[in-house]
Amino acid sequence: MVFKIATLSPDGSFWMQKMREGAEEVAQKTNNRVRFKFYPGGVMGDDKVVLRKIRIGQLHGGAVVSGSLSDYFPDNQVYGLPLKFRSFEEVDYVRERMDHLLTGGLEKSGFVTFGLAEGGFAYIMSNAPVRTLDDLRKQKVWAPDNDLTTLEAVKAFGITPIPLSIADVRAGLQTGLIDTVTISPIGAVALQWHTQVNYLMDIPLLYIYGLLAVDQKAFSKISPDHQNVVREVMGRVFREIDRRNREDNVKALEALRKQSIQFVKPSTKALKEWYSMSSTVSKRLIDTGRLSEGILNTLDGILAEYRSQHADVDK
Repeated sequence: MVFKIATLSPDGSFWMQKMREGAEEVAQKTNNRVRFKFYPGGVMGDDKVVLRKIRIGQLHGGAVVSGSLSDYFPDNQVYGLPLKFRSFEEVDYVRERMDHLLTGGLEKSGFVTFGLAEGGFAYIMSNAPVRTLDDLRKQKVWAPDNDLTTLEAVKAFGITPIPLSIADVRAGLQTGLIDTVTISPIGAVALQWHTQVNYLMDIPLLYIYGLLAVDQKAFSKISPDHQNVVREVMGRVFREIDRRNREDNVKALEALRKQSIQFVKPSTKALKEWYSMSSTVSKRLIDTGRLSEGILNTLDGILAEYRSQHADVDK
């Protein structure tokens, strides 16, 4: 079996290096009975196109951002609710207790996955300073065209977003079609979007992650022993990518600070408005069927547990 896997991740990136290393180990341990062929750098199209090609059998899987799979399993977007997390410590506490719910839900939806790889905290980056919700509403705000959950979340802020594929965002920034994006520091640098913006709102708006999703029907064609090999090897690979991305995001944020991008912070009053409006996003997503109340209650319960244990630190 040769698994054909596509991704937007550029060839030579850490993601591709580690996935290729994993593929070589899988081939070795299965006597070349199971191999991977990668299509990096978006040569097969963006995530939306890749998922369509998986459905019709042209591809077997993709390394994609989580929002791309929200049509198959909407609850996998629960980590991406705006202003849910205040620190990486909270993220780690929640993920240790909830990642299995997301990967399990995706498997039930037809995708074999090998763990989540952190994309990091995403920040609002723009051509004009954004401190308040009114500031943001005056901007031409990008939203991923294949992520209905994010589109609903943006609309909850009273914003009419401009949907574009990730591949078209840089050109959109260059031409003025859009002037505001929300992305992680490592993503902004890798995609060169940071060269097209002047300001960063220094509040982590949401948490993002990526993953390798393989069509379950294709995966079931290999023997149970070989399935175990792939799960063990690729699971280890994605744990390594997960750890490395945390380090790289911290470094990328510091690199942005040293460049011409200005970091701006909302006032205490403005921040209260951000948090107040963010609380309405969950309700909108539940009302529109983009999120289940059960998964939200689970997340909120775990966060409350963490914060009660670290109340003195948070103050």
